[in-house]
Amino acid sequence: MPRPDHAAAIVAIGSEMLSPLRSDTNSLWITERLEAVGIRVVRKSIVGDDVGAIGAELDAAAASAPLLFTTGGLGPTADDVTVAAVSRWLGVELRRDAAFVAKIRARFEARGVRMPAVNEKQADFIVGARVLENPRGTAPGFWAAGRGVEIVVLPGVPSEMKEIMTDSVLPELAARAKGESIARRVLRIGGTGESAVEELVEPIYRKWAGHPVTILAAPGEVQLHLAVRAAPERAGEILAAMESDFREALGPRVFGRDSEDLATSVGNLLRRERKSLAVAESCTGGMISSLLTDVPGSSEYFLGGVVSYANSAKEQFLGVSPATLAAHGAVSSETALEMARGARERFGADLAAAVTGIAGPDGGSEAKPVGTVFLALADGGGAIWRKRFFGGDRTVVRRAASLAALELIRRRVAGTLAHE
Repeated sequence: MPRPDHAAAIVAIGSEMLSPLRSDTNSLWITERLEAVGIRVVRKSIVGDDVGAIGAELDAAAASAPLLFTTGGLGPTADDVTVAAVSRWLGVELRRDAAFVAKIRARFEARGVRMPAVNEKQADFIVGARVLENPRGTAPGFWAAGRGVEIVVLPGVPSEMKEIMTDSVLPELAARAKGESIARRVLRIGGTGESAVEELVEPIYRKWAGHPVTILAAPGEVQLHLAVRAAPERAGEILAAMESDFREALGPRVFGRDSEDLATSVGNLLRRERKSLAVAESCTGGMISSLLTDVPGSSEYFLGGVVSYANSAKEQFLGVSPATLAAHGAVSSETALEMARGARERFGADLAAAVTGIAGPDGGSEAKPVGTVFLALADGGGAIWRKRFFGGDRTVVRRAASLAALELIRRRVAGTLAHE
């Protein structure tokens, strides 16, 4: 398969990133900046500090894209082998630059510190490569060409990497791009599974076949990632048309776009409709309240909540009838409805939501297995309830139930429950 034009691959180098203690964040920043100049990242990878492994990974990256970036492994210690690995892969020599050794030594002396001998290694330059000045550190970057690709070698320290990219790399890439950029949009969909979303938007996929569209399942939602590569003003027009077509196919299932999460969407609706909200939680243990209050300004519409974990709390604070609990149990539609009505009455809210369920790992039965959750809403128009089942461990069930409650609230306030 031929390599795509205007494409890049990023190789993060460092054995520490293969452990559970560190993660690669540089590639996220690089990807965002490359897209701004019309370059799409088609491959990302992490490899340890091993010359052979780095060479093998560069082989794979070069097969994917004509522009490669590496980050990390430019330090003075023995495990910093990136420069040696890249020079070996390119088939060129390293040459120690005496003037650069003196420059590093002067930087140390300016701080009143003797330069360790190991730092001389950072003056080993890849023959034929352009040296990229590093104002923040002693390790320079390199921009080399060979084996049918260009390779930009960058430090792993984020502040150093960003300054080199901003000052020495991105301006040249932007000039090559001839004014093109990549515009992105994320549509966030609630209350509908990934396969159902796929069926709804399949005709729209075909219409926009020339532009990448990715569907992703995320906790409590499905996301559509749209991308357009064109001149900035044209990219915006195309993206707006794409978004309009996908929104028309999905209707009220779309709750937000880009960074607008479900709790923010609910808050915006409540604010717009001038409605107040209260919640009554059992198995979610306050998670719904936490999600709601994570949104700045939520005091405008969120009055409060009750975590009624024990039956006695349901009775005392929400007015759930002991007879209801005895006849139907704490995990039931009847109890959920009384919890919602009780929360609405006690807080004086326009709308109240309630959740009760079995998060596990114990407490399930054949009739009500772990993951069984009842949701209820009460407002001036009456009350409704829904039964859901969520697979997964305790944490997954609690979060899924919380997001399901927010989605139910959203649809109730928006007046679209009939679309379920």
